[in-house]
Amino acid sequence: QNYPNPFNLTTKINYSIFKDSFVSINIYNLKGIHIKSLINSYKQKGSHSIYWDATNKFGETLSTGMYIYTVQVDNLREIKKMILVK
Repeated sequence: QNYPNPFNLTTKINYSIFKDSFVSINIYNLKGIHIKSLINSYKQKGSHSIYWDATNKFGETLSTGMYIYTVQVDNLREIKKMILVK
């Protein structure tokens, strides 16, 4: 899960992988519209983290609300909710 949640301005997403794998982390709004890709690359096994600054792919700051993020490692996908509060 991301921390903090709810968050204001920035949140940290932690994830661990057990073998070298292709990882993608994507942000969506509640309508399922893709907001931003945070990671889309090959990563080494171990614990990792990435920060999201509540901006979309155009660098625009998003409004208060609930957002969904997916963490996909090879064929395994996890879906989590997070709340942006301004």
